[in-house]
Order: sequence, then structure tokens, then C-alpha cells
Amino acid sequence: MGRPALEVADIFREHGPAWREAQRGHLSLAQLKVMSAITQCRTAALGGHVLRCEGCRTDQIAYNSCRNRHCPKCQSTAAQRWLDARQADLLPVEYYHVVFTLPAPIADIAYTNKASIYGLLFDMAAEVLQTIAADPRHLGARIGATLVLHTWGSALTHHPHVHGIVPGGGLSLDGMQWLACRPGFFLPVRVLSRLYRRRFLEELQLLHKAGKLQFFGEHVALADAQSFRQWLAPMRACEWVVYAKRPFAGPSAVLAYLSRYTHRVAISNSRLLALDERGVSFRCKDYRAKGKTRYKAMTLSPEEFMRRFLLHVLPSGFHRIRHYGLLANGNRRLGLTTARQLLGVHADATQAIAGEAAANDDPNSKPPTFVCRHCGRPMVIVLLLAPESSIRAPPRAAAR
Repeated sequence: MGRPALEVADIFREHGPAWREAQRGHLSLAQLKVMSAITQCRTAALGGHVLRCEGCRTDQIAYNSCRNRHCPKCQSTAAQRWLDARQADLLPVEYYHVVFTLPAPIADIAYTNKASIYGLLFDMAAEVLQTIAADPRHLGARIGATLVLHTWGSALTHHPHVHGIVPGGGLSLDGMQWLACRPGFFLPVRVLSRLYRRRFLEELQLLHKAGKLQFFGEHVALADAQSFRQWLAPMRACEWVVYAKRPFAGPSAVLAYLSRYTHRVAISNSRLLALDERGVSFRCKDYRAKGKTRYKAMTLSPEEFMRRFLLHVLPSGFHRIRHYGLLANGNRRLGLTTARQLLGVHADATQAIAGEAAANDDPNSKPPTFVCRHCGRPMVIVLLLAPESSIRAPPRAAAR
């Protein structure tokens, strides 16, 4: 696949320096690092290697990737590695897709409290799913869930929400049987929404009481406890959008879906249309429209495009993919083994899945990393190119 005609890196290279200077003091260190990484990705600045084809002896230079999780060019291989690792976790049951969103006022304060409120969004979505599923009036089972954070809308606006991928059933509370959902139905959305709203607001109030929320600009008055309670009051009556989509068409469809969602960034290079005197044009989706008219082109000034893109830089060390319940890292192996036994999945089938995963880890069974674009033969590294040296601090004053 050739290089896209326009990349996010091109926009940062052409308009980033002037905008960065104009925004001096207003951009975080994490945002500056993302700009630098995307600009340098697959350029001589990061070094690389010279490749030689074993067939036609053609030489080719390949530069290193930045591997930043916000870079549009670095996510496809990361997604594939993650999917290969998750292949053995799939169960032969229906899988459901649920989404938990936040009201716009809370999304506004989430931008300046990303770690606290995004983390709360994860925890409350997982808690609500497990609480309602454990209720004997609904399912009465211990379930598992994989949650993925997205913080953007199609127009790059700030719209934090989590996508949940959930098996259609779980272990009974005594762990002795597998309890499946009704075909085509997971859990009542209205019940999920009401409990999610109540629990989120309770925990948000506790975060405020503990002094873990920061407020700036038009929200600075919310630092006062009484003002914050009054501000929260309308949120207790409005609808919190939680929705569930129809079940996936088998485990393979789950993987196909995850491959598009787990490592997605705010905008891919394939959505960019043009960079000209009018600004940056890109494809977006208008969710209020129906049919083909919902797909439109939007044009923003380069400065506004960069501002919106950097809205979605996550705090350092923040995990945007998390597993809960039966799929939690601490008990995944035991939970999945028990589930397979209760579902009647034979041990040889499980071993075959594990063997396939192990084969994928075998370097001798993998296809070549580099393939010649001319003859299709493998290419080998014949020379390493050192990255350009960068000055990370002012030089020390010479001793007199």
C-alpha cells in the first residue's frame, strides 16, 4: 500500500511550528511530544535500515516508526499484535456491543480531568454491567467485558465514551454452570442507564470532595462544593445514553470489529482530503442524517484541526483498553477455562487455539517482515541507520 496523498504529519510539519509558538504555555508536554513523534515518524530523524532483496538485489531504505499510540501510521501493526493475543480468549457464544457515554457538561470538565473522569467512566461502566448481570432478575451470572475508550466524535470534537465487547452470558454465581442470555438480547438498556447515571454521579461527587478535580475558565466556580452540587442537579434528571447493538455474527466478526476499534486514533490519514488555502478538508459522518447524506466533507483551519486532534491526547500511562470480570488479567485463564468446560468446548479445541497462538509466536512460521515491492521476495537488513542526535537540554557552560 502506498503512502496516502496527505497525512496528519504533513499538517504538523507545515503549520505546527508557527502554531506551537503561538500556543506557547498552553500546550501540555504530552501534546508537544505527540506533535514531535508524528512529525518525525518514518523519517531519517528516527533512524532506520537499508534493506536488500534476496531475489533482484534491489536496495531500499526504511525509516523507523515513532510507535506513539496517537500516531495514525503506527496503529495497524499494534492492533494486529493485540488481536493475535486475544484470539485464544474467544468463547463460542454470542457477543454484544454496548456503549456508555457522558452528558456534554461532564464531558466538558473531563478534558481538564482526563485521568480521573476517564478512569471513572471505565470503572462505572464495568461495575454497572457486572451488577445488573449478577442480578437474578436479569441474568444472575458473573460476566466478563473488554472496554475500549474513545474520546472523539467524527468531527474531532471531544466526546468521551467507552465501547464494551461482552460475551452473551456468564458463570452462575456458584460457578457450576454457564448461564446464557436470551437470543438477541443482552441486558435491559434502561436499567443499565439508570444505575450508571446514579453511580457515576455518586463517585464524581466523591472525587470533588477529595479535591481530585480541577476547574478552569468558565468552570472555575465549580471548585465550591455548593456550586458543584447545584451544577450536578440537572444531570440527575437528564437521560444518560447507554445503548446496545445487535449481537455479532460469530467470534470472527468480533475480531474484525476489534481490529477497527481497539487502536483507532482521532482521525486516520485515509480520511484526509486536502490541505490548501481553505484549510484542512476531511471526511466525517453526521449522525443526525440518514443514508448517504450522513457522509460529508468538513473543512477546518489548520490551527483548529491541530487543536481538535490534540484534544484526544491521553495522560501518560493511561490504559485505554481494559478487561473486567471473567476477562480481567488476574483471573482470565481460570475464568475462560471454566467457561469452556461448562460450554462443552473440548480440550483438544482449546489446545488447537493455543497451538495456533504459539505458532504465530514462532519466528520461523511468520511471513517475512519486509517484502520486495518489485519481485515479492523477502528483504534482509544489510545496514542500520542511526537516528539523528537531538539536544535534550542546554549545553553545560564550559569550565573557566
